[in-house]
Amino acid sequence: MTLYPEHSAPSRTDAATTDTPDEGLRRTLGVGRRSFLSTCTAVAAGAVAAPVFGAAPALAQDRGRGHDHDHDHGHGGQVLVPPHKRGIILYTVRDATARDPLSTDLPSGFREVFKQLARHGYRQVEFAGYRQHANAPGGADLESVQGAKLLRAWLDDYGLRAQGNHGFIPSSWPLSTADLDTFKKHLEIANIIGMDHMGTGGDPTGSSYRADWDVAADKWNALGEIARREGIKLYTHNHDGAYGFLLDGGPLDSQGRPTRSSGIRKLEYFLKVTDPRVVWLEMDIFWAHVAQYKFHTYTAHDGSTRENVFDPARLVARNNKRYPLFHAKDGVVSTTNGMGYEMVPFGTGVIDYTTFFSRIGERNYHNPMVEDDNSPSATDPGQSLREAKISYDNMAALRKRRH
Repeated sequence: MTLYPEHSAPSRTDAATTDTPDEGLRRTLGVGRRSFLSTCTAVAAGAVAAPVFGAAPALAQDRGRGHDHDHDHGHGGQVLVPPHKRGIILYTVRDATARDPLSTDLPSGFREVFKQLARHGYRQVEFAGYRQHANAPGGADLESVQGAKLLRAWLDDYGLRAQGNHGFIPSSWPLSTADLDTFKKHLEIANIIGMDHMGTGGDPTGSSYRADWDVAADKWNALGEIARREGIKLYTHNHDGAYGFLLDGGPLDSQGRPTRSSGIRKLEYFLKVTDPRVVWLEMDIFWAHVAQYKFHTYTAHDGSTRENVFDPARLVARNNKRYPLFHAKDGVVSTTNGMGYEMVPFGTGVIDYTTFFSRIGERNYHNPMVEDDNSPSATDPGQSLREAKISYDNMAALRKRRH
């Protein structure tokens, strides 16, 4: 396994600090005491308080004004997400792309959905596969060279650019000939559509053991090199589990596996042992905050319990160019579902995206894609596209705070 030493392990929270857990969390996040306390909700005894980062950005008051300028003095400062970087993953509006155009007047299929998203103001999309309703132009399955040409033409028609796809990443390793051929077909489709990135919606491995992450790194380094030769950046999209602590030492269990941790998180280790020239990541900011809520203590090699509060923005800042894509997903506090948050449209929750985007910088490099798993509604067919507009307006309204 080749290590890439330029990506060192993050330092741990000092266990000897005299701050209370809440105060330590507030300091780690760099937010004011008042905004922290005004939104923080108590949780069960022994758990870290739900990590609420301040009030949500207000719904845009002047929709259509000031969104296309890097500075808007009427809104208080520099735009944090430039207009050409505002995107959405099509999973958020999957009910609309899957809708039968013969049975509704609502936008349906890729072409009409692209048109509506462009009207909302979006300039980028991320695919979650290439299937739509069979009665939509082009038919049900556009996962082909011809289908990719159609998608590219429709994107161009409405001034949209595709930045990625949650598509095929081979599960087998070493690669079978069939998997390699399918992978290369997806790279060809990505190039036709005009993507700079291609990825997957899952973690490199669900394991907690270092040996399995080493195997995953070998696989992703190999796939990333194949993608690089085709001009594509290969990325992995991650959920909360990938930010749990790696089991890499201490007493072994009955199967010879380690039972304790050095305090490094699984994905931090993956960043260390993958080649930064060929492997990239897409942080789902919602799930990263769920991980902050869930994974805050670990059992060290010596058996002691230690605290390490996860700071998503700090991880990005330390590995900035490894994160070309984000899922911008918001949440409200929940102390009953085990995650700390419930998903809501972007800008209507409590995750402090103003602070997050201010801390990571690189406004013209990162591509945040709005996502809300819960936008499609069984009883309100227009909800997902309506909430996509709310999310766009709130992203466009984000401004760097003036000091």
